[in-house]
Amino acid sequence: MTLSKLAVAALLGAAVTFSSTAIAADPEDTMIITLKGGEVVVALRPDLAPRHVEQIKALVRDGEYDNVAFHRVIDGFMAQTGDVQFGDMEGGYDPARAGTGGSSRPDLPAEFSNQPFVRGVVGMARAQDPNSANSQFFIMFAPAPSLDGSYTVVGEVESGMEFVDAIKKGDPARNGVVADPDRMLDVRIAADGE
Repeated sequence: MTLSKLAVAALLGAAVTFSSTAIAADPEDTMIITLKGGEVVVALRPDLAPRHVEQIKALVRDGEYDNVAFHRVIDGFMAQTGDVQFGDMEGGYDPARAGTGGSSRPDLPAEFSNQPFVRGVVGMARAQDPNSANSQFFIMFAPAPSLDGSYTVVGEVESGMEFVDAIKKGDPARNGVVADPDRMLDVRIAADGE
């Protein structure tokens, strides 16, 4: 009897372990960001924000995110990047304006959801207008319930969060603005290969 109880307990434990394991996103909805320390794999969430995910994938495929700075990084909160207009560190980087630009594509209407902003969640940055997200996004270092339902969630980090944690932090007195910032070296969609 004891052996069968142990076997049942082991099977139940395995079922709980496997049921809580994240399921990898489809390669078409997997964004890979190469940082100086390694690759960050992001499962995009078209089920939550189809228009935002579509725009991000188009920008990735156009090479717009390559060499774009993490212009605002607040320790214990988030790392913000994606300003393809003023944040490209190899073509038009303007540290005074990084964080104020977008892309040539139109701004998007909000796609808010009930998905909470917890560690590893990727959200779209925007101005005060909820319908002003364009190309900038941020990766959460820690939960921020104040953002829940007020910003669009576009994905979540599946692996490589240790490389996000290592991104150079900004000056707290300047709202996280980073002098000589780290950058996204290369960004691609997994379905497109290397």
